[in-house]
Amino acid sequence: MTETHLHTLFAEQNQSPWLDNLRRNWIHNGELQAWLDKGVLGITSNPSIFQKAIEGSDDYTEQFRELLAAGKSIEEAYWGLVITDIEDALALTRPIYDSTNRLDGYVSVEVDPGLARDQDGTEAAARSLWDTIDEPNVYIKIPATVAGVPAIENMIAEKRSVNVTLLFSVERYRAVMEAYIAGLERAEGDLSAISSVASFFISRVDVEVDSRLDAIGTPEALALKGKAAVANGKLAYAAFVETFRGPRWDALVERGAQVQRPLWASTSTKSDDYPDTLYVDALIGPNTVNTIPDSTLANFLDHGTVARTLDDDLDGAKSILADIAALGIDLDDVAAQLEDEGVASFEKAFDSLIASLTAKAETL
Repeated sequence: MTETHLHTLFAEQNQSPWLDNLRRNWIHNGELQAWLDKGVLGITSNPSIFQKAIEGSDDYTEQFRELLAAGKSIEEAYWGLVITDIEDALALTRPIYDSTNRLDGYVSVEVDPGLARDQDGTEAAARSLWDTIDEPNVYIKIPATVAGVPAIENMIAEKRSVNVTLLFSVERYRAVMEAYIAGLERAEGDLSAISSVASFFISRVDVEVDSRLDAIGTPEALALKGKAAVANGKLAYAAFVETFRGPRWDALVERGAQVQRPLWASTSTKSDDYPDTLYVDALIGPNTVNTIPDSTLANFLDHGTVARTLDDDLDGAKSILADIAALGIDLDDVAAQLEDEGVASFEKAFDSLIASLTAKAETL
């Protein structure tokens, strides 16, 4: 097998590259396996990814027809389609899960985004997905909303592995890490089968901060464009390093606990002004994951740079964010807005797909 940048990323930098996309035809035509052969070590999905996959393809029609014929509602049929793809992808990544001793080989599936502000509903949905899929290498994605954080702790305490999503601020990330550790402390017995990642979103931060810097328009403001997201990620990584050490954590390690790795999400650039591998090259460091859209993965394979960058110049990262704040840009407000937009975007994708499936059901 030909060694690629992705193999080197894991072997030399202890960063796991994952694929942020999933489609049924990729599972069956060999494309997904080809990505795994190139060094991809896990897969993430979300409601927007499934909307594009299902609406843009006839690959789901036959199963959809069968589910309707079996008396399933539109929403039940949707979950039937999703779970089939997740289970088939899990089978492909299971050898990675086994060979990396449970470090990688995960496939993520998100609870109904309409439950993002509903702790009890989130927990019920997470339990249902976990029990239905019943594979050790599945991650249930739960958003890091105020309601989501206690749900995350409870799922970890019940030994259900979680991908925490929609993280935009270091403060909320600290709350998520605390929820993970508290959940582990409540869990009984051996902890080695419990796993979690915390998906810290990157490019969307630059999109919003750049917009506010443009509105200010001074040379000092414009000079800071394209710098907030990476700086924010570096401070998140520093918080991770600080959290997972010391006597409290050591006591959990003795019971088999794994760190909750930060996962860099939203790592495709949204502006032609920035290098197309910016949010991969600038966020490389140990004990991390980067989930990358296929187009950005292809760019990184072609011309990315594998070198440790994540903990370079932490003081510089702090200075960048301080300079942005000094201009009157409230980064807490940025994070709150992006969380609301992220939840709304996933809800819209979910609702749109249900509407499309409803219309399709009428024509079948």
